[in-house]
Amino acid sequence: MLKSSKLNLLIALLIGIILALIFSNNSTQAQQTSNAPWITGRVHDKQNQAVVGATVALIAPNKTEPLAETTTQPDGRYALVLPDTIIYGDADKVSVGHIVLPLQDFLPNGLSIHIERSHFKSTNLSLSEDIIKSLRSGSTLIIPDFTLQRHINPAFWIATLIFVVVLVFIATGIFHNTLSALIGVSLLFLASYLGHPLYEGLFIFDFPAALNYIDWNVIFLIMGMMIIIAVIENTGIFQWLAFFAYRVSGGRMFVLLPILMLITGVASAFLDNVTTMLLMTPITVQIAIAVGINPLALLIPEVMASNVIGVSTLVGTPTNILIGSYGGISFNDFMQNLTPGVLLAFVGLVIYSSLVYRKDLAKAHGTSELLMEKLAERGRITEPGHLKKAGWVGAGMLIMFVFGEKIHLLPAVTALIGATALMVWIKPNIDEMIEAVDWTTLVFFMSLFMVVGAIQEVGLISYIADSIGKLVGDNLMLAMLVVTWVSAILSMLIANIPFTAAMLPVVGYLTATIPGAENQALFFCLSVGAAMGGNGSLIGASANMVTAGISEAAGYPISYSYFMKKGLPALFITVALSSLWLLLRFL
Repeated sequence: MLKSSKLNLLIALLIGIILALIFSNNSTQAQQTSNAPWITGRVHDKQNQAVVGATVALIAPNKTEPLAETTTQPDGRYALVLPDTIIYGDADKVSVGHIVLPLQDFLPNGLSIHIERSHFKSTNLSLSEDIIKSLRSGSTLIIPDFTLQRHINPAFWIATLIFVVVLVFIATGIFHNTLSALIGVSLLFLASYLGHPLYEGLFIFDFPAALNYIDWNVIFLIMGMMIIIAVIENTGIFQWLAFFAYRVSGGRMFVLLPILMLITGVASAFLDNVTTMLLMTPITVQIAIAVGINPLALLIPEVMASNVIGVSTLVGTPTNILIGSYGGISFNDFMQNLTPGVLLAFVGLVIYSSLVYRKDLAKAHGTSELLMEKLAERGRITEPGHLKKAGWVGAGMLIMFVFGEKIHLLPAVTALIGATALMVWIKPNIDEMIEAVDWTTLVFFMSLFMVVGAIQEVGLISYIADSIGKLVGDNLMLAMLVVTWVSAILSMLIANIPFTAAMLPVVGYLTATIPGAENQALFFCLSVGAAMGGNGSLIGASANMVTAGISEAAGYPISYSYFMKKGLPALFITVALSSLWLLLRFL
């Protein structure tokens, strides 16, 4: 009883101390800001994008220290709170005669606002006598929005060169994609930390600023989906689907091809297309060899279907995950705005693939009892209980993806909740689940975000956006066509993930400046161009390279020229059909 009383007394005492501190702090803040005038405004760049972290200072004549100083916030806004008092006289030296006066009784003329930030030209804004009189009276001053001009220095060219080097490494395969991105990040920090003491113009950004460019919503969304995929792929569902497709087609290749393409595409719309091809490629090779045709006649259409149909959902392609997070586009938005165009493109792709590979498909032996037995053996659901539970969790996640935007539920949160719920339900080996997460890919994304952030920091993205903005003007149709086709063509030469990451700020600027673009049409154009453009070359999409690797191991290599010969016409067909839908949908 005595211990309980002492405990209650201690709790009451702690609560009293906390409340006293809160009220004391509020009272002190109120006293500090009760009569102090404010100066507030917003700083942005030429593309009307907020300038974050700019130093804003109120400077008085003949004084080395600013009267007030602050930094701009993520929305570019700042608030300078003037002090209650000002030292009149020589405040830089300890001297007899300098006095302290209330700020409102004495505020000198000639005040100016100084704004500076790395990679921008510093500027001064002189305050008129009328404005100073207003400040003396204690009024809050609202400064009109101010535009900072970019400044090209050695850091601009260093960041640009490093970005190009990373793209070359990725395109040529000299280094692994992740290592290429890490090399880029390391070079950026070497220039910033070791070069900056020698010459200020070599500074690009520091480590905390680099971390701000990482989109953690993307990282955690991918991580959650990887855990879910690890559970699903162990159930045998993909092997069963291959057996089902072969049985339904009766061994007729002209029927089997579109079925396999559809299965691959739909799986890629809800899983990641790299994982889908990892699972489908070995099965497809086995079917093709058994019926006596070249496996490439099935593999190439499958991977192209993966890149096309994956566009229809938020989680279907890595590029969509990037676009959805940056543009605030929901799972439901992707399905509603892109699915009809994707289906149109898929029909065109099926017709094209059937015509291009008609001679190969015609060589098939027909139904093979031996193959049926092998597929039936491999096509068993090995973990039916886990598959059923994964189905329920997947259905719940789909509902959350579709309706979660109404409660501002981020896709990353849905993926993490789904992954956690599934692991709690089936109780897998946690070590195996964590190992199933492709940390190499996650490190690649984080490093890539920082490399792209560097060219955004120094202003290269702004110059590109400005150039495209001048080209398209206020014409939304022209902007849609330019974004779609430029994205498609460049995605052939540059891996579409780094390309998309670099294009997002450009599309964001065009969306904010072109009348009618507020419906996010340009983001959907980027989605179509970047993903379907991946069909134009072997390095255009990660799924292409994964498929090529497995096919080569089976003795059927896919050369760069062969893939381009088959994929380039498919690119033009699918992008043209999707562009037609986009124009009808948004214009």
